[in-house]
Amino acid sequence: MSSGSRKVIFAALAGNTLIAITKFGAAAFTGSSAMLSEGIHSLVDTGNQFLLLYGMKQAKKPADEQFPFGHGKEIYFWSFIVAMLIFALGGGISIYEGIQHLQHPEPMSNPMVNYIVLVLAMLFEGAAWIFALREFRAVKGKWGYFEAIHRAKDPSVFVVLFEDSAAMLGLMIAFAGVALSQWTGVLWFDGLASVLIGMILIGTALWLAYETKSLLIGESANTATVQGVKQVLQQSAAIEHVNEVLTMHMGPDFILVNISVDFVDDLKADQIESEIASLDQKIKQQQPQIKRVFIEAEKWTRLLVKTEENA
Repeated sequence: MSSGSRKVIFAALAGNTLIAITKFGAAAFTGSSAMLSEGIHSLVDTGNQFLLLYGMKQAKKPADEQFPFGHGKEIYFWSFIVAMLIFALGGGISIYEGIQHLQHPEPMSNPMVNYIVLVLAMLFEGAAWIFALREFRAVKGKWGYFEAIHRAKDPSVFVVLFEDSAAMLGLMIAFAGVALSQWTGVLWFDGLASVLIGMILIGTALWLAYETKSLLIGESANTATVQGVKQVLQQSAAIEHVNEVLTMHMGPDFILVNISVDFVDDLKADQIESEIASLDQKIKQQQPQIKRVFIEAEKWTRLLVKTEENA
């Protein structure tokens, strides 16, 4: 996990803490349902940043007897928890509050306070969003945005980008709800804005959960990494056939590789051992994210029989 990811989270944490305080103050002063929902949204986002930082810290713990491949998946677990919190707390409470306000609308007092807070929040949130977007652009490479999100192995950056994007859209809806309630005198616009904010948060949470699920249960390395491993194996004169290359991300910067190869028949045991050690070193040098390599010597024909039996 890069230092850039940590900077993005700290920037979002500082911004959301200040914004949450001002939003709750404005909601208490004016009685705006949309502003209260936005305050809840920022409070949930603040808690989420703490969880992401905790997950990043836990993921750095070294391997031990109970977790021989380290704790890298901690960041995936806590990213998934963040998605659930956005769904349950952010989305659920906002929709509940909005429905309550639709059923029992109350006029806002001093709506100008809401406008000032919302504009300031847009500035602060916008700055955090731009910071997160720049970091995401730096790591996405040649891929498009949606493809990069789907391929990303470090969820910390795109989780914050998702949160900030949802926050910016929520602020615009809150502003529209407050303005329409004031200008038209139709009080339910404010409650409707709260419901819409909740729906945005639920949609964001579901997308985040979908993107982090595959990482949590064991996603393979990208195609370029797998092909790089195969090239190293195919260049070895000691290997007659590369049977399988199976990979799994144990964390953003930890790839586990299991390899099955058919060695040349006339090799002796000590020659095979020497070749395995050499291949292990070459693969790790070419792909620094690969931390553990297991190479199994297996006849290609025997592997075919095993595959047919399992089919």
